[in-house]
Amino acid sequence: MKEDTKEPYGRLTTHVLDLSRGIPAAGLVLQLRRLANGTSELLLEAVTNKDGRLDAPLLDGSRMETGCYELLFMAGDYFRKTGLEEENETVDSAPFFLEQIPIRFNISNPLDHYHVPLLVAPGGYSTYRGS
Repeated sequence: MKEDTKEPYGRLTTHVLDLSRGIPAAGLVLQLRRLANGTSELLLEAVTNKDGRLDAPLLDGSRMETGCYELLFMAGDYFRKTGLEEENETVDSAPFFLEQIPIRFNISNPLDHYHVPLLVAPGGYSTYRGS
């Protein structure tokens, strides 16, 4: 029987799916911030790959620390870049209902895997703690 062994540290990952087109959201810009004592520290900015994922975890190893974090997804920019049309007019500069999507969450155990998927469309989104 295989012994259950944990790596010394967990990791934080994300995955973004474009529900309006039924595909991964490639090219979506996102930011990860650490929130503490009324401040917001930008830890990194990244862009999703062709699978709607990042090429590396947002956090891993000793960078996994307990605390409050925010993922900020630039949904409006993504939908403008994809050439999405509303009422047969290209929306090159029009504001979208969901311009930016902030998801705030806590990491309480840095040994765990925290996965924050985003299912997004121009008019709504859903998220949950994945595995």
